[in-house]
Amino acid sequence: MGFSYNDITSADMGLKARLTSWQVSGRLRNFTTTVPGKYGVADFGADFDYREIQVACNIYPKRSFTALVSALDEIAAWLDPVQGLRQLIFDDIPDRYFMARLNDAVDCERLIRSSGSFNLKFFCPDPFAYAVTDETFSFMETGSHTATRTLGNMESLPLYRIEGELSPGNNNYISITTNGSEMKIVNATLSADEVLVVDTDKMTAYVEDAEGNTLRNGLPYLQELNFPTLTVGQNNIVIETSNAALSGLHIQARSRWR
Repeated sequence: MGFSYNDITSADMGLKARLTSWQVSGRLRNFTTTVPGKYGVADFGADFDYREIQVACNIYPKRSFTALVSALDEIAAWLDPVQGLRQLIFDDIPDRYFMARLNDAVDCERLIRSSGSFNLKFFCPDPFAYAVTDETFSFMETGSHTATRTLGNMESLPLYRIEGELSPGNNNYISITTNGSEMKIVNATLSADEVLVVDTDKMTAYVEDAEGNTLRNGLPYLQELNFPTLTVGQNNIVIETSNAALSGLHIQARSRWR
């Protein structure tokens, strides 16, 4: 087994790698408090904390110790954590990626004069894995539609891209209701060559031109700061308009695994 980090494979770097463990579910953060006179604690639920992934590596034998150190220098530059988070993909599960960086020192143990072994500990501040090839749902007309997610095993925070024409006015709107949760665009200015992007992960919205350049803030166009999610399986999408022309709604699922 090997892995790819920042689009470079461990095999290309002369490494043989294997996972030493796999978290079935990431570590939890429990929210509790002590109540005087009550046994135990009061439970206010839990959510997921960061994830750590450990990988055991062996470096193939080199001609000399100097060549071994040179190879380790290249590996250190490849895995440099100062570069920030990069995509981490394992050969055994190539359909998903983590955003990760190194989280600990790497010490190479010499097995023989020109080969060695070491462990890598990757830190994932976002504990979830995301689809390498994501699902995107496109709708060109108003009415009721179905978006069926087949990837992942938990709700996702999608990216909505809304194309159409809309002018300011309280009675002019585009409404998108996902599983009963409405996202309503009102009192907005949107032309035919612009796209309103609503990012439910970052809880923000902005308007792009045809080249993808950000033109202006789109949050004031949302009647409420409501950011609908997608569930695994069928999702009911209802599109309604009033004094507006919708030319397309594209939803990038951002499917993920816990």
